[in-house]
Amino acid sequence: MLTGIINYLEIDPRLGTSGQPDPEQFPAIKEAGYELVINLLPETSPDAIPGEPELVADLGMDYLPIPVIWQQPTSADLAQFFEALRANRDRKVFVHCAMNMRVSAFVFLYRVLVEGLPVEEAEPPMRSIWDPNPTWQEFIEGELGKR
Repeated sequence: MLTGIINYLEIDPRLGTSGQPDPEQFPAIKEAGYELVINLLPETSPDAIPGEPELVADLGMDYLPIPVIWQQPTSADLAQFFEALRANRDRKVFVHCAMNMRVSAFVFLYRVLVEGLPVEEAEPPMRSIWDPNPTWQEFIEGELGKR
């Protein structure tokens, strides 16, 4: 059951987000129809699951790692994330990190900067997960300022 995954949040019928699923929770992600798992958590993180790419592949889903350093999110990371979502817009995509903080910020920026949603509409899902710390708030404001 997806609601058992830490900070699981369905953004829309094609996009779900969460913190790190347990290995036993990946079959539920597959059963929910997700075709691609994007992981923003670096594999060196203590929260990372060794062998996650193989676990996901064994379930018949595609896997894309975009390791985002918690203390140092970059525009290049965000651009890679935007491209991954654009390239897979016709697929059901599940995105996770450790606690859904990196993901919620990136998805917020995607919805505003790529999909054109107003900040007021795109922001509540992120705020339901967390209030970005100073590093992330500065990153978000910097990216919004580029548009």
